[in-house]
Amino acid sequence: MPSRQKAIKPLWFALPESPAEEIMTAAVKPASRPFEVTNRMVFSIAAPMTLAFLTTPILGIVDTTVIGQFGDARLIGGLAVGAIIFDIVFTTLNFLRSGTTGFVAQAFGRDDGAEQQAVFWRAIILASGLGLALLVLAWPIREIGVWLMAPGEGVADATRTYVTIRMLAAPFSLINYALLGLLLGQGRAMTSLALQTLLNGINIAGSIWFGLVLGWAIEGVALGTVLGEATAAIAGFWWIRRGFDHAHAPTWDHIFERVEFLRLISVNRDIMIRSFALLAGFSLFTRTGAQFGAVTLAANAILMNFFMIAGYYLDGFATAAEQIVGRAIGANHKPAFWRAVKLTCLWGFALAGFTTVIVFFAGGPVIDFMTTAEGVREIAKTYLPWAAVTAVMGVLAFQMDGVYIGATWSRDMRNMMLASLALLFALVYVLVPVYGNHGLWFALNAFLGARGLTLLANLPRRARTVFA
Repeated sequence: MPSRQKAIKPLWFALPESPAEEIMTAAVKPASRPFEVTNRMVFSIAAPMTLAFLTTPILGIVDTTVIGQFGDARLIGGLAVGAIIFDIVFTTLNFLRSGTTGFVAQAFGRDDGAEQQAVFWRAIILASGLGLALLVLAWPIREIGVWLMAPGEGVADATRTYVTIRMLAAPFSLINYALLGLLLGQGRAMTSLALQTLLNGINIAGSIWFGLVLGWAIEGVALGTVLGEATAAIAGFWWIRRGFDHAHAPTWDHIFERVEFLRLISVNRDIMIRSFALLAGFSLFTRTGAQFGAVTLAANAILMNFFMIAGYYLDGFATAAEQIVGRAIGANHKPAFWRAVKLTCLWGFALAGFTTVIVFFAGGPVIDFMTTAEGVREIAKTYLPWAAVTAVMGVLAFQMDGVYIGATWSRDMRNMMLASLALLFALVYVLVPVYGNHGLWFALNAFLGARGLTLLANLPRRARTVFA
């Protein structure tokens, strides 16, 4: 890659705030490598990844059921609080998957096998370093989490036990993000599904065996997670490494090229900020809802499940957008780019609309099934229409996230997320005192819609800079 290095090396001493996009513009554009984007291509990625994502809530249900067999509310509470702590930590670090997918997809589009392997090794190195850092910081992370959640003494003890053991899986968990990023970047959705099934399958089996059969309770559930993450990381790394074309293996100088490492880190930094802002938005929704009392808080929590379930298959089409858009940019093929945007958005809106209709008409019986508290049922049904439209309001945000991740336009993702978060805060401040929980749900839907619309409005300009 001598000509490419020549073009970008002088930028090292005057790096912009988020260099990935500027460096890409400075590089010599590759020759166009046309390919056709079809519905079959979209579903070949979206369907397996939807199934893969759906294994995650199944795992959560199994863990909770295992702990529930011991009849100790403190253990159930400790598992729930510990899971929240890890959700925050690993959602923040999920950029390792997203950033890797975008860069690998672009190299795949250029048919640059050496760069695909180089991105993989950079991601593995970064994941290993961050994983070891989490091990070192395990105690403060655990104690800060317990302090913030303030779950009570018995629950706090169970939380500490769970977090201490499960944190041993941190390096493996982050390596799994890098492995999944490579596979998705190459469009290998079935292999990704197999890896996720292996991970969660062993996790479930381990939790049942250690937690229930051996009677180790919360320690056993945590060990099951460690076993699942470690097995998937080792097996996945071996499988991927075995399949590399060693004729195109990158040199260590190529892997450790400073500007290329900086590109990965800068994109990951912006995605991390975006993830923090997203968590802040949902945290504000929960915190504000809590001010209306425990019954309204519980009703809102039940209603949010409708949006979270929709998110699992909307994520599948967003993942398809990541790979195909990244490939189109790498191949310098503008028609494939726009075709990918249109098809993934079309199918995303179709399924989101279907979800909205189902929730609107069938949400009441589901609410009755989820809770026996009459007060919670009544309030949840009052605000059900707001929850029903969250899928439609949020689908464009999911799809645009996929497009921007594939294109590695991370700075725009960050900026539009922060702008949308500011809108959410403003609407909560203005509407909630007047309209109560109705105002809160309106603000949430506006937040979801603003994320998608701002990114969509920015899309033609960004596409022109790439395909000029």
